[in-house]
Amino acid sequence: MSLFDIIFTGSEQALAACKSVVEKTVVELGENEKVAFPGTAYSLPTIYGATGKKINTLGDLKGVIPVIESLIVKEQNLEKALNAGLATAVAAEVIEACKYAGGKTPYAEPCSGFIPDTVIRSLGVPLVTGDIPGVAVVIGEAPTEEEAAKVIKGYQTKGLLVFLVGKVIDQAIKAKVKMGLELRVIPLGYDVTSVIHVVTVAIRAGLIFGNVQPGNLAELLKYTKERVPAFVNALGPLSELVVSAGAGAIALGFPVITDQDVQEVPGNLIVQKEYDKMVATSLEGRGIKIKITEIPIPVGFAAAFEGERVRKDDMFAESGGGRTTAWELVKMKDLSEIEDHKIEVIGPDLDTLEPKGGRLPLGILVEVAGKGMQQDFEPVMERRIHYFANYTEGVMHLGQRDIAWIRISKSTYEAGFRLKHIGEVLYAKMLDEFGSIVDKVQVTLITDKEKVEKLLDEIARPRYEARDARLAGLTDESVDTFYSCLLCQSFAPAHVCIVTPERLGLCGAVSWLDAKATKELNPTGPCQPIVKGECNDDVKGSWDSINKAVSELSHGATTRVNIYTIMEDPMTSCGCFECICGIMPEANGVIIANREYAGMTPLGMTFGELASTTGGGIQTPGFMGHGRQFITSKKFLYADGGLARVVWMPKELKEALKEKLEQRAKEIGIDNFYDMIADETVGTDPDTVVEFLTKVGHPALTMDPML
Repeated sequence: MSLFDIIFTGSEQALAACKSVVEKTVVELGENEKVAFPGTAYSLPTIYGATGKKINTLGDLKGVIPVIESLIVKEQNLEKALNAGLATAVAAEVIEACKYAGGKTPYAEPCSGFIPDTVIRSLGVPLVTGDIPGVAVVIGEAPTEEEAAKVIKGYQTKGLLVFLVGKVIDQAIKAKVKMGLELRVIPLGYDVTSVIHVVTVAIRAGLIFGNVQPGNLAELLKYTKERVPAFVNALGPLSELVVSAGAGAIALGFPVITDQDVQEVPGNLIVQKEYDKMVATSLEGRGIKIKITEIPIPVGFAAAFEGERVRKDDMFAESGGGRTTAWELVKMKDLSEIEDHKIEVIGPDLDTLEPKGGRLPLGILVEVAGKGMQQDFEPVMERRIHYFANYTEGVMHLGQRDIAWIRISKSTYEAGFRLKHIGEVLYAKMLDEFGSIVDKVQVTLITDKEKVEKLLDEIARPRYEARDARLAGLTDESVDTFYSCLLCQSFAPAHVCIVTPERLGLCGAVSWLDAKATKELNPTGPCQPIVKGECNDDVKGSWDSINKAVSELSHGATTRVNIYTIMEDPMTSCGCFECICGIMPEANGVIIANREYAGMTPLGMTFGELASTTGGGIQTPGFMGHGRQFITSKKFLYADGGLARVVWMPKELKEALKEKLEQRAKEIGIDNFYDMIADETVGTDPDTVVEFLTKVGHPALTMDPML
């Protein structure tokens, strides 16, 4: 049987299974039963992306079967075979959708099943920055548990996002591979059809970030091929169904690498039987280049470990977190004052906590020097300590400055990890990421209680206070240059962020100082200066220089931007924004929803539904994506009435910003403003919210009309 015949056979099997499952589910629940994946604004994403039609009921689902049939045309050529692979993908989505019908929850630990929109948006920043350099899908079964673990850990230690399907999940569990979304190794499900849940991730990337219009299948396939760096490892015996699913992956632009004897298709279907070479072959096949910084530590180091949590029972040692004093500081020095790669531990090391571990005070002083170094870059580099520490397997870092909290796991300690290794990590990564401005780095780790306290008072806190005073004086008016940020254009080609001292990037990760440092680090990189020049409208935030830059950088997709209003030519959004605000006409104000909020808003839309109308680099007057911290900026909705326009936000977001909300409200002459903002505990329907706002005397009700 030829490869094409195998694909067609698998597609026909998928079609038959699809018909059977739909028929059975309709008999059980009826044609009017709603059908949807949880946590998405894109219905059944593969079908919606390919056809432009949102499936709402099981009756609608029956109408998809003729579409699947039309894609299976048994002609001996690659195009028809790939179309048959797409038919298998659509059939898989139909089958998986039926599993969720009737409000069922078909997946349980360790499997995740469908991946919600919020997760995809949260992965946007690490994908565009390269912290997640690619996506690996491992399906089937390796010859042994050890070889399965070797492949999975090989990708994990290189920072890839790894999805598992089939028996390889059990192999990973038995091999004690650490898994979960926070570790970027995600078991999807045991059935072959569950692979569709990674396909929908790729499809939604195009819809969320790329502004690909639903129904434009050619553009969607072009997007996934060019902008989603994914590939498939098909392990173990290959059934016709798995081969057909692989053809669907190839149609999306994802090469399939297998350990089985099959007819190779250059660049698309690759055979690699040696497991020691599986990872390298897969990365090469998809054109993924990994930049590896060799760090002499006894445990793994990769962005994939960033979300790892060290629980109390697994902890060997901790510092900070209210248990002991802990702080961290990056300080600029002259070149003559620093001994490069000097790592010193002052005070007791982890060994002194034997046999059961315990707590230590900790001060981390990173001193840097270089001809391109500036004091303004100190806090930028200091924030990276959080990430570098968390990239270390078995190390958990929370907080910053003098509220840092570090935990080290028992297994990491037992592997030989000591405090000097934190120094090795910081030394290597500071030079790796900031090598264009830093020539020397030395790291001092202090655990002597008296010295930790003394240096905190004498060096660290005065430095923090001096920075805060400097940052407080950084306003949009006090600088002559703003910055563009194009980091997200790898996913959202038409989007351009304008970053100012008082408006950070909408992802929440790029401040004006970050953008300035990025320019110094990479002169031709994603952040470029925009000399302000004369202002056309200082209330709306309009400059000819910004319009020109946005027009050029978006390739003409956007020609005008006002950065202080959501009502007229607002800034575009990529899709990975932390929050979104939208006008609520009934209250003459705006609501704000954050990405983590899964409920309904007073606008009758969830965060995902709001975001689906705003992302992808388009301008949507009345709506705007933004970072959390921008809410309390003086320039937030500056032309629209500012913070006083905020009438509703989720309770979690409101509480997280409470101190800053109260402070900013007092600056504009509003007392008790925190208590005036409605949240989901008040209600999510407009009438209830307006009734509450009227009762508390919210200022938005008496302000000039927004519309």
